[in-house]
Amino acid sequence: MRRNTFYFLSVLIILCTPLTISAQVQEDNLVGWWRFDSLQEETGNFGDIVLHGASVEDGQLVVDIGKWAHALEYTGPDITELTLASWVALDSYAKTNGSALTLDEVSTDQFCAIVWAERVNKQWMPGSSHFRRTNDFPNAVTEPETGDLTFIAITYKNVNDQYEITGYRNGESMGSFRKGDLRTWEAGDSEAIWGKRHVNGTSGPGELSAHIEESRIYNVALSAGEIESLNTDGLTPVEPQRKLATQWAHLKSK
Repeated sequence: MRRNTFYFLSVLIILCTPLTISAQVQEDNLVGWWRFDSLQEETGNFGDIVLHGASVEDGQLVVDIGKWAHALEYTGPDITELTLASWVALDSYAKTNGSALTLDEVSTDQFCAIVWAERVNKQWMPGSSHFRRTNDFPNAVTEPETGDLTFIAITYKNVNDQYEITGYRNGESMGSFRKGDLRTWEAGDSEAIWGKRHVNGTSGPGELSAHIEESRIYNVALSAGEIESLNTDGLTPVEPQRKLATQWAHLKSK
């Protein structure tokens, strides 16, 4: 009985103590966050992931030839400046032109994407509708065939009403270029896609064979320092209350 009382008091202290977890990078501008331990999107801005042959296994989204996924029903703020980020391990290095993360407008052909080897073999690139926001990064890395988890991020910053687009691999810059007039992705007309480069309904070009550990969309262009600080272990904008509830249920069962 004394042991249960100790657990109860400990949980009360945790619940009543202000959270001291440090603020995450641009937490208020994180509009899409997928950890792939379920079909749920963590910020609440997107509906659940819809699988088209893809699967969620051991905390990863698995896409392959003809197997992809997307999340619809975006309800968050307008997105003009943005950052796309994914932690991805390729299963096949064939030139398949698919995406590790795409932000797509549902009603029109307007997308930005982290695309694999569409223009140059074994290199990541910024995909876009009609290449309006696409060039090859000046310091792009030709990927070695290791299958290691790689962190790829692309930022789109407003500079005089034109995008400055910068790519990063494992936190290191692959260079920048300026191209494309500003576009906006709005609530009710935006989706996130994995596997396909973009889609029209349930079909579209591009394939990817990979395990994706985590993906994020920010409605701001993160700085080089902010990109460098990102990792899959440190993000906590939604989890604390859910974790406390789980811990409390676990303690009550003892």
